Amino acid sequence: MMRKLLFVVMAVLAVTTACGSNAGTDNSKSEKQESMETKETTKVVHLTKDEFLQKVYNYEKNPNEWKYEGDKPAIVDFYATWCGPCKMLAPILEELAKEYDGQIVVYKIDTEKEPELSAAFGIRSIPTLLFIPKSGDPQVAQGAMPKASLKKAIDEFLLGKQ
Repeated sequence: MMRKLLFVVMAVLAVTTACGSNAGTDNSKSEKQESMETKETTKVVHLTKDEFLQKVYNYEKNPNEWKYEGDKPAIVDFYATWCGPCKMLAPILEELAKEYDGQIVVYKIDTEKEPELSAAFGIRSIPTLLFIPKSGDPQVAQGAMPKASLKKAIDEFLLGKQ
């Protein structure tokens, strides 16, 4: 159902399988402290299913028509905390969210915490990025993408710059 609705062009771009290493990092901070610090400095917005329905697309209300709920173009990152390529992509998305602050919104959806959203969009591999222009149909890319490719997609597809 969602596949027909989205008319998504699947593009596999620069899939990265290398895992990041935590060697030499200070792991003394509690998870709660890190979470609080991240919320204070991040421009990336983590979404639940209910928030997704309000801010991105209410597929329950509009099952047969894509209707973007946002007021700025967006990227939705479907990820998992255990995924190496997702961990590599996360800081790049943070940088881009800050760089394009006010022009686009970057959302993240934890596929482990929101399995219904993952199923609704047919997410079978992670990371999967959903690029949503202000108007028109979204596009999907699978795999970790380099920053230059993400910037090109943002500038050309989301913001319409040439």
